[in-house]
Amino acid sequence: MEMEFEPDRPRGMLSPADREYLLGMTEMAHEQSKRNAEARIRKRVTNSIVDFYLLIRTLERKDRRQIFEKGLDDPAFEYGLTGMLAFTYMGLKESGMDFEHVLGPAITRAEEAYAAEGLGATVDVDVDLDVTVERREELDSVAARLEAGEAVAPDEFMSVMAGDDAVLDRLDAVTLDMSKGTLGMDDEEYVQRVGAFLGSDPEWLDDDLVRIRVAQ
Repeated sequence: MEMEFEPDRPRGMLSPADREYLLGMTEMAHEQSKRNAEARIRKRVTNSIVDFYLLIRTLERKDRRQIFEKGLDDPAFEYGLTGMLAFTYMGLKESGMDFEHVLGPAITRAEEAYAAEGLGATVDVDVDLDVTVERREELDSVAARLEAGEAVAPDEFMSVMAGDDAVLDRLDAVTLDMSKGTLGMDDEEYVQRVGAFLGSDPEWLDDDLVRIRVAQ
């Protein structure tokens, strides 16, 4: 489940104005203004990705460690790490390139640098990425179950939100079957995050089912 995003955080890859546009908080009077905003975001994302090559080559180890030691205390940072990798994976997949094409060299160089800097040693690295995808229900089918008031698994709900969160406009409430698991997240934490996202307090119906109203 997505975190409740704060658009007015200090500028990073995106400016507060960029975030407000992506979150649908900005009204564009003209189609050209919309295209300009999207082009600006694409350019900033592209240049930020290129900047990572500079960071890995020049940023001192102590600075990198501080970024992660302090960042991991913030749930938003962890969500950001997941989002960064998912964005890369999806972009490569859509472009016809295997994720392992970049993941393999990245891990190899990182392990070699870690061994040299931290252990004073050399290493041989073998990266093997095995991804198994089993197609289940179509998103339209899951959305229809939601609209019918049926319980869906957390990962099904997340998939629908990622594909078309406009379905929320057609819902009075969401019922989740927590017996299906929450992708490693604590059940209560997950439910509270979904509640914050939907704008209502969760109501547990039994040990596994939780109902959350959709604030309109």
